[in-house]
Amino acid sequence: MLRERLKERIYASLTLLAVLVGFAQSGHPAHVAAAVSVAVTALGLWLATLVADLQAVPVAHGRWPNRHEIRHTLFTTSPLLTSAVSPLLLIGLSALGAAELTTALWISVGTEVAALAAWGFAGGRRVGAGPLGALVAAALNSVIGIGVVAVKLLAGH
Repeated sequence: MLRERLKERIYASLTLLAVLVGFAQSGHPAHVAAAVSVAVTALGLWLATLVADLQAVPVAHGRWPNRHEIRHTLFTTSPLLTSAVSPLLLIGLSALGAAELTTALWISVGTEVAALAAWGFAGGRRVGAGPLGALVAAALNSVIGIGVVAVKLLAGH
């Protein structure tokens, strides 16, 4: 179950990276627009995953999902929603004057890439790769996150 939840959180992080970079490079982003976009992205990802998971049961098994499967799906997909918490907090702090919105958005990008690195490091340690192997895994995960950022920057908004 941890694997499923972490998979959803990583997927949401990668998607939110593109949204955050888009707003950060847009020139004059607005707090409300950025917050709504982050929240709607997380909500949309969650709903799409929820619908896909629950629609797959009748097709694969010839029956409707039972309560256990519904609860399991709700639990495993919830990290898609929680992925928006950190960016929304940073956008909120920016709205209160703690930092410029663009700065808050770039900090959010950095924290998402750092989270990917942390999961890579934790995974490397968990499989017994040792500190150096875990650092390599963290670096590879960072490269993936930075790759998403680079693609978004190259594509523009």
